[in-house]
Amino acid sequence: MTRAALIVSLALAALAAPLAVGAQQPKKVPRIGLICATQCGWMLGGFEQGLREVGYVDGQSVFVDFRGAGVSDDRLPAVAADLVRRKVDIIVAGGSSAAVLAAKNATKTIPIVMVVSDDAVESGLIASLARPGGNVTGVTVPYTELVGKQVELLKEAVPGVSRVAVLWNPANPAHASAVKKIDALVRSLKVQLEFVEVQGPVPDFEGPFSVVARRRADAIVVLPDPMLTRSGQLTLFAIQRRLPSVSTFSEFVSAAGLMAYGPNLTDMMRRSATYVDRILKGAKPSDLPVEQPTRYQLVISLTTAKALGLTLPQSVLIRADEVIR
Repeated sequence: MTRAALIVSLALAALAAPLAVGAQQPKKVPRIGLICATQCGWMLGGFEQGLREVGYVDGQSVFVDFRGAGVSDDRLPAVAADLVRRKVDIIVAGGSSAAVLAAKNATKTIPIVMVVSDDAVESGLIASLARPGGNVTGVTVPYTELVGKQVELLKEAVPGVSRVAVLWNPANPAHASAVKKIDALVRSLKVQLEFVEVQGPVPDFEGPFSVVARRRADAIVVLPDPMLTRSGQLTLFAIQRRLPSVSTFSEFVSAAGLMAYGPNLTDMMRRSATYVDRILKGAKPSDLPVEQPTRYQLVISLTTAKALGLTLPQSVLIRADEVIR
């Protein structure tokens, strides 16, 4: 190459370099779609906290689409389909298996991270905990097994309890199979269970509590379900009828339930963010084992106990992780 040709070549290269840099596409910011039934404020704070802990900032390194948060069950399929049309990179579904099923029916390719208090295998969401298969993974709670412990705690807290009403939602895909197992789980406790249906996206508890009264139940267990977004109304009915109540999550006690025994919802949502992180870094949902909480907490409200006219045994109180006074 002649000296003149070399100079021309170098000049062209120098001109091309800035053009090449300018032509580089900006890095795509991942978009996450959130879907959950009815009120799900508990999901949002925990999820955002979890994202920060693994290095993401909403609006900067990731975009979270909250439009699917807090919708009624009948709108879940449409919301899930809309998230798919918007081409989100990951769907985070929680609150109930209905939200996860809506997302799963809408897409077989977009990864879905679930946070549910259902038996995910029994509900058909995954093949197994160790190898979920498909495009769904995440965090799930074996709440059917927790009911046995909840009834046991009720009996210890209120020794006279002998007939317990279990409030369940026949529209919840996980509840139908759960009610078949629960009776066997508590048989050794010598407690008669009365299964009482609570129906509708916005349930009216007047009817169910009339059934509870007719069956002469002296305490209630509430299965995890979107109906718990109306916990304040539910627990008011229970207090007015002098019925001790227990459910799975501490938010139930904050709404004047007597006791809760189960995992921490915020922690579950924080864990879901780690799944999002791993998937964004290339992991496949089918290869990520589904987690179950390893820590469970007992929360008790002495305020509610007083309203019920109860004095709880010290043997129960000393085991509580939190006592609301």
